[in-house]
Amino acid sequence: MPPINLHLFSTPGKNNISDVIEACRPYLEDKDDPTIAFMPLASLNGERWLDYTKEQFKGLAHVEIVNTELMRQKEIEDILRDSAVVYVSGGNTFLLNHRLHSSGVMPYLKKKIQAGLPVIGFSAGTILCGPNILTSTDMNMVKTPYFDGLNATPFNFFAHYPLDAYGQSVQDDWLSEYYIFQDNPVIMLCDGAYVRVDGKKTVLVRGEAYILRKDREKEKLEEGKLVPL
Repeated sequence: MPPINLHLFSTPGKNNISDVIEACRPYLEDKDDPTIAFMPLASLNGERWLDYTKEQFKGLAHVEIVNTELMRQKEIEDILRDSAVVYVSGGNTFLLNHRLHSSGVMPYLKKKIQAGLPVIGFSAGTILCGPNILTSTDMNMVKTPYFDGLNATPFNFFAHYPLDAYGQSVQDDWLSEYYIFQDNPVIMLCDGAYVRVDGKKTVLVRGEAYILRKDREKEKLEEGKLVPL
């Protein structure tokens, strides 16, 4: 069975989605008319990003949007079955997770990811990949009762971690409360950071990121080095 294959970002690029496209490229270039399953489910109006995303992937892949409000479960699963890559964009993590769970799609998506279907995600899409989404700072405006993530990696994620010392101290205090009830490590990605998960190997490809473990001081991750659990 192919290993779990994740490309996770805090931001998708510099005022564009160039980082997302480059992460997708190796899975598309050697295929004849490949399809990307585009999941803008963290946005209240994700359809507005469809034309832009299609334009960005023009000549590289066909983009199929996943809309859990308008599509049947089987229709979504058919898209996932035929796709070379899943692209999960940012927005409200609780809304994203709620839509995947309430539509019944979550178990099939997990199965495909466990079988090696690559996931490229940023912000909410990155947070979704952990065991749970409790490290999201978004508002649970949808009142979702679903907090389990894709569990594609043992790490939780925190997106848009500040670069400045004061901002980091504020978020560190907030994140420390996670360990009142949870035990797994949290990777905090500053904007521009890129983490690659290949099976059981997790590497900071580039950018600035940190890891927080229970009862330990946070550590800055080194580019190109494996992130120990």
